[in-house]
Amino acid sequence: MERITSRKNQIIALFRALASDAAERRARGLYVCDGEKQLRDAVAAGTKVDIILAADEADAINGVPTGATAYGVPIELLQYASPLTHTRGPVFAVRMPDQGTGPISRAIVLEGVQDPGNVGAVIRTANALGIDEVLLVGNCADPYGPKAVRAAMGAVFRQRLRSLTLEGLEELLRQSGLSLYGAALSETARNVQKVDITHCAVAVGSEGRGLSAELLKLCAGQIRIPMRPESESLNAAVAAAIVMWEMKKTL
Repeated sequence: MERITSRKNQIIALFRALASDAAERRARGLYVCDGEKQLRDAVAAGTKVDIILAADEADAINGVPTGATAYGVPIELLQYASPLTHTRGPVFAVRMPDQGTGPISRAIVLEGVQDPGNVGAVIRTANALGIDEVLLVGNCADPYGPKAVRAAMGAVFRQRLRSLTLEGLEELLRQSGLSLYGAALSETARNVQKVDITHCAVAVGSEGRGLSAELLKLCAGQIRIPMRPESESLNAAVAAAIVMWEMKKTL
């Protein structure tokens, strides 16, 4: 296993760029993950692992995935390359999957959800509840950013994701034969428990802004989560989790 000792090494520079820059991630088709559990999850899901950095004093990596290149680095350099502050590694870069494969009968749509922790939590819940795709519209946090990947707890390797424009969303829904419902606090919104959303797409917006007027125009109807009148709106990840649970139920 080749050893790297310099912060100026191009592999270290690549990891730093991938951890901090969404445009770099998209251009390279790579994103950064950290830790033995995430590495096991990635391999189990069949995710293509490209590069692995391991601390010199760590035990040798067992079963380096086919096609991956492993490097040994001092622990200080590992922590410099990692998006985590006190990692023990390994730190590794994996390939982004192709978008849009397979039929869709249930989808959760996030519009303008900028908190990466919320995006990651939605990915985790969607995967747990068998939602076909998470569709990201507008200025959402990058699902392949380090905070979103950590919040997804391995589900990012298994869950189908897609980033779309509003026009792209409208076309995808048409092709899939899915109706779209918007989660909204409006007078016309119906109790989610009384609407059949088992085979459709449901859109959830950010806690501060909600859904845009443009997206609401695409909706066949609006739904709401029944709450006490004095309650504040739920955060996006919690609202999406409740909606996705209802999508699994039948009336």
